[in-house]
Amino acid sequence: MSDTGMTATGVDDFSGLRAVFVNCTLKRSPELSHTSGLISLSADLMRGNGVEVEIVRPIDHPVATGVYPDMTSHGWEEDAWPAIFKKIERADILVLAGPIWLGDNSSVMKQIIERLYAMSGMTNSRGQYLYYGKVGGALVTGNEDGVKHCAMNILYSLQHIGLTIPPGADAGWIGEVGPGPSYLDEGSGGPENDFTNRNTTFMTWNLLHMARILKTAGGIPAWGNLPKAWSNGNRFGLEANPEYR
Repeated sequence: MSDTGMTATGVDDFSGLRAVFVNCTLKRSPELSHTSGLISLSADLMRGNGVEVEIVRPIDHPVATGVYPDMTSHGWEEDAWPAIFKKIERADILVLAGPIWLGDNSSVMKQIIERLYAMSGMTNSRGQYLYYGKVGGALVTGNEDGVKHCAMNILYSLQHIGLTIPPGADAGWIGEVGPGPSYLDEGSGGPENDFTNRNTTFMTWNLLHMARILKTAGGIPAWGNLPKAWSNGNRFGLEANPEYR
């Protein structure tokens, strides 16, 4: 790597970045998850560029339902979410991936978004909301229409709680409408689909570029977005005078 932070190919050095893919399939391991096939495309590309990648399959763990950081404090006997969240907290990139059911995201996807939201009131070392400085993306699979609808829900949710969404931050694969083959089924055409492969590749690089930009810059500037300072009366230049509105 040169002293400009670029590799010999002119591409940023992404070593030191961490990414977590959350596979919100409804299938427990070792059952085949078609979503995992699409995840592998992006994850392998990241690993090939020095990124530390971890893939989590929540359905394999006793993740409780709710909107509190640890649901064992609210009547549940066990909750795997705090351990999963530690992986996400350390990550620079978070990709939520899952299947389409009835034209919408899976119940596990909804559950994970709810649990992410449960932590959104926490702050980072700079006093910003915890997810500031992280980059988010979405991968969706299915054999019915709905990729864009599902991705909109995921990406909106991620940016709402503080993650940064780069351009082209979603990709997906949809097979023939009806009970046709799924992504990894023989003859589906999924792994060979140029449109899906292009969008997944573009998404991966956009996530890497944005994560590197934010990490190099030290995250999102901590001015105008500090909840404690707002509570203490700092309005960051806002001049709100209801008499003139």
